[in-house]
Amino acid sequence: MAANSGPDKGTRNLVIAMVAFIVAVGIIFSFISNRASSNFAIPAAVSEADGYGIVLNPTATPTIDVWVDYQCPACRTFEVLNGGYLNEIIAQKKAKVVFHPLTFIGAESIIAANAAACAADENKFVDMNLALFQNQASSENSGKWQGDAMLALGDSIGIKSDSFKECVREGNYVKWTRNVTDASASKNVNSTPTIRINGKDLDRNTEYGDPVKFKAALAAGGVK
Repeated sequence: MAANSGPDKGTRNLVIAMVAFIVAVGIIFSFISNRASSNFAIPAAVSEADGYGIVLNPTATPTIDVWVDYQCPACRTFEVLNGGYLNEIIAQKKAKVVFHPLTFIGAESIIAANAAACAADENKFVDMNLALFQNQASSENSGKWQGDAMLALGDSIGIKSDSFKECVREGNYVKWTRNVTDASASKNVNSTPTIRINGKDLDRNTEYGDPVKFKAALAAGGVK
């Protein structure tokens, strides 16, 4: 029995050393990955203080926050019912409007959010936001938005620049979408669409689906 104790101890020491090495490598890899993820590009219109959202009319009041996923059917319905009025508010600078493109639904949500951010750099966010909802697929992650689909959408709203094409093809703002998601989670946003005015939730059961009540809710929040 004593003769066997030496090899067993040696084996245990070897296993412990291997586990320690694996853990150390894992910690180093995690550190490197986290550092890499912290070095990400953000669109010019994005404000970290506003949850990494795309900000329109940054000096206006009140503040309307809009969380959407471009593959979300309910978000498309909201856009059809209320998007025109929100665009009017933006154009007339009646409020600061912050869009938070979320990516709950999958890969094509990320593609769309990245393209929306690229369009924001071209001062075409409002047009791209509308175009994405108008061209939403009937099923999630269907492949409709793969390839050069976002470039075609950009072209349809007048974006011809090489910078937009590069931004879309290189996925310049893909990492930024993760920060939008994390910031939204910290604000307890767990579904789309979510609309808040000055931090207060609108009633999704009564005010999202009724344009008259939606306008009234925004008026109550200070939109004139």
